[in-house]
Amino acid sequence: MFQLIEQRIQGAFARLLESKYGVTIPVGLEQPKQAEFGEAAVPVAFQLARQLKKAPKVIAAEMVAELGPIEGVASMEVAGNGYINVRFDRGVYGASLLRPTGIHAARDGKVIVEHTNINPNKAAHIGHLRNAILGDTFVRMQRAIGRTVEVQNYIDNTGVQVADVVVGFHYLEKTSLEEVRKLIAHPEQPFDYICWDLYARISSYYKDNPEAMQWRADTLHAIEEGHGEIADMGHLVADAIVSRHLKTMLRLGVVYDVLPRESEILHLKFWATAFEQLKERKAIYFETEGKNKGCWVMPGSAFSSDADDPDSKVIVRSNGTVTYVGKDIAYQMWKFGLLGKDFYYTQLLTYPNGHELWVSTDVPQSNDASFGRGSQVFNVIDSRQSYLQDVVVAGLRALGYNEQAERSVHFSYEMVALTPRACVDLNIPISEEDKKKAYVEVSGRKGLGVKADDLIDRLIAAALNVVESHEGNPGLPGNQVVAEQIAIGALRYFMLKYTRNTVIAFDMQEALALVGETGPYVQYAAVRAGRITTKLVERGETVPDIAGLTEGLFARFLKDEGLWQAVVSLSKVEHAIARAAELGEPAHVAKLAFQLAQGYSAFYESYNVLAEIDPERKLVLLWINGYFRRQLELVLGVLGIAVPDYM
Repeated sequence: MFQLIEQRIQGAFARLLESKYGVTIPVGLEQPKQAEFGEAAVPVAFQLARQLKKAPKVIAAEMVAELGPIEGVASMEVAGNGYINVRFDRGVYGASLLRPTGIHAARDGKVIVEHTNINPNKAAHIGHLRNAILGDTFVRMQRAIGRTVEVQNYIDNTGVQVADVVVGFHYLEKTSLEEVRKLIAHPEQPFDYICWDLYARISSYYKDNPEAMQWRADTLHAIEEGHGEIADMGHLVADAIVSRHLKTMLRLGVVYDVLPRESEILHLKFWATAFEQLKERKAIYFETEGKNKGCWVMPGSAFSSDADDPDSKVIVRSNGTVTYVGKDIAYQMWKFGLLGKDFYYTQLLTYPNGHELWVSTDVPQSNDASFGRGSQVFNVIDSRQSYLQDVVVAGLRALGYNEQAERSVHFSYEMVALTPRACVDLNIPISEEDKKKAYVEVSGRKGLGVKADDLIDRLIAAALNVVESHEGNPGLPGNQVVAEQIAIGALRYFMLKYTRNTVIAFDMQEALALVGETGPYVQYAAVRAGRITTKLVERGETVPDIAGLTEGLFARFLKDEGLWQAVVSLSKVEHAIARAAELGEPAHVAKLAFQLAQGYSAFYESYNVLAEIDPERKLVLLWINGYFRRQLELVLGVLGIAVPDYM
């Protein structure tokens, strides 16, 4: 509603400017520095002063005198040296909010968001959680503004990391294919945890035995070819770990539409098709000398503006295997429907909410599943991959797909580390030197890090202790669910409250705090708002019907500046979400949630809703309380955070 009235104001001023002064200029609005000056300020008189050779204050007075009524506006007045302050009609404004509206109408075109993308070689770790939570929240933001979104989780099941785990099983541990199957089915230790340790061992083994790198090369080639026991083991390992990753992400409320797999990009000749196009357009060339001799490379000038960094990028190695970035160029082309090819798809599973998850296959299927062909593509990948993402976009440009290159967005973010206190909480041994640092980096390759499921389990256990410690809560059957909701809310909020270009130092105790800028603090505000109505019923009172709210009631009671400012702030929530979506910054939504929670705390402390004796004022207060609850639920929903039944 706020933006609608702003548009009416701008339109009215624009028409007057044209009819009275013959001027066509954009009419900007500003937020008054103090609430008592009104809801909007129009500075357009300052723009006209030189042209009309009049003082801004005189121009402003002329405009106010001739403008006429604007729907939703109560009054306008000249202030200062020529500002026009605008005050809304509070009764009309309040009554308009009784009519629910969506955030935005549906938009044309499909947005593809690719996120998570964990190498299927070991358990997910804390860094992967930031990717998945950012990606999932961005998807929710886009859907909130009416966009159709397809969520993809690319599975690199033929890459070096998978090959290394297979090397560990086949060459180092001498484990057969059948024995790997038994490990996957074994209930005592999760398979992704077994591979976590094995991956660290083989990485260490390479350092002491460099000749073993030939094992990697042979294994990688076998997996890419897709034939033989080693290839079968590679697919078995990758599929089993993907299954584990999906379960981990589901704990966070993260779901996907389709899992495109790298193996099908190779087997269905996606890369071969893209390779021919790249050669035909001379986007790549065959190197005959130097360090890249025998490779197909892209010239550095295609993707780097740095004249001091002219190095070319290898797309196809001298042994004939394609690099990650080469396959990603083909994948990006498919996302936009530029390849002239498609995967076959088979349904992998149905989520508890009924949503279907599909996975690519190279075997023809009878279903009509179809994915890709997006109008805009967001790749959620950490900032360390910026160089490779630039090469992918350069590949599109070199092929003549300039429009699609413009609509390819690297949704980048910085790494996640741990505070020294978090290392202690998670039983991670650190040196005395590390204990003095602001944060401690972890490494999955070295086997030093926090597995995602371990972190979630620790957070749930800590949250359960807090829930159980509250009077009236011990032994309640819902405590486990509430603890899980608090823990996931704490984790998601912590990962989201920092801007994407900020390095996060995760701290368990800070994340779970009930005060400050945390998920539990916002959840508690929503729970407390819901308790008002519950308490009303428990006292035997009837919940008033909002049909009794009228423009007159709003006009009378919204004279209270505290109530009016609360209502105005709440009415801007949808626009704030839309703005954050357009900017691509989930941290803005997290900040909005925190501000709403602060606003509710102030409302709760200032207005005793249940003790109000004036029935009409009580009706207005109950409606505002419910409005807080609804807007908190809306914002938390976009953040992927549940509102517990109690805390």
